[in-house]
Amino acid sequence: MHKNTVIKALLALFVLTLIWGYNWVVMKVAVQFASPFQFAAMRTVFGALVLFVLIALTKRPLALTHFRTMLALGLLQTVGFTGLLIWALVEGGAGKTAVLTYTMPFWVLLFAWPMLGEKVQGWQWLAVLFALMGMLFIFDPLHIKADGFSMFLALCSGISWAVSAIISKKLHQREPYLDLLNLTAWPMLLGSIPILAIALILPAPPIQWTSGFIYAVLFNVFLSGCLAWVLWLYALQRLQAGVASMASMLAPVIGVIAAWVQLNEVPNLYELIGMVLIALSLITISIINIRKHTQIDPAQGQE
Repeated sequence: MHKNTVIKALLALFVLTLIWGYNWVVMKVAVQFASPFQFAAMRTVFGALVLFVLIALTKRPLALTHFRTMLALGLLQTVGFTGLLIWALVEGGAGKTAVLTYTMPFWVLLFAWPMLGEKVQGWQWLAVLFALMGMLFIFDPLHIKADGFSMFLALCSGISWAVSAIISKKLHQREPYLDLLNLTAWPMLLGSIPILAIALILPAPPIQWTSGFIYAVLFNVFLSGCLAWVLWLYALQRLQAGVASMASMLAPVIGVIAAWVQLNEVPNLYELIGMVLIALSLITISIINIRKHTQIDPAQGQE
């Protein structure tokens, strides 16, 4: 592959990682002005519509196929992943929430055993050990914290993403030529319906239409949503999948640093040790995937 092409792909991946990493701070700011479900509804409804516009402009397939699978993916990715992580940000710090949510490759590793018959073996057990120890340090069960529930929500968000990744992988094995933007837009739209219903049903204070909140919605719809997906697909088409996946794992690191600088969220010693251990787990999984030439599912871009 031409050197300039690789450089452009790496640059796209770098910009993407900055967007996804900094978005944890953006979302944390957003939930100060609206309920988590109000913000999640705006993000997913408008985000899906922008993706459909992109599909139409690029003349990709627009039809809804595999409805039951798309609905399951919508419930897991939009309600389970996006809804829970934004809810977690109400009480939880942006950096810590990002790290706990990003345990999702660890959960994929565990759930692939019963769901795909892919056993955990060799160095993968080291990744499991790192992740479990990291979560233990962050939760610090000997000292109950006020944000314990938000940490639980963040973990559930990562678990939801992991299950959706395995379902998506099964779908790709059956239908390898499914359009990736179509496979992103339809689950987002279908999943946004229950999110919108929850936002309308649950009592909540009126949305404060500040410039910060409007900026957060626009950032999530156009940058973290539309532009990020274009960059993600561009990078995956030009780089080894394992390299692209490993680079995207820098997003929670950027989230922690950005929250530290902008929101003054300074992790304590236990949390810092836990974050490092989880990072080591993710790095171990990525290196194993690169060495095995494991193909990641391009439809499973990570926030």
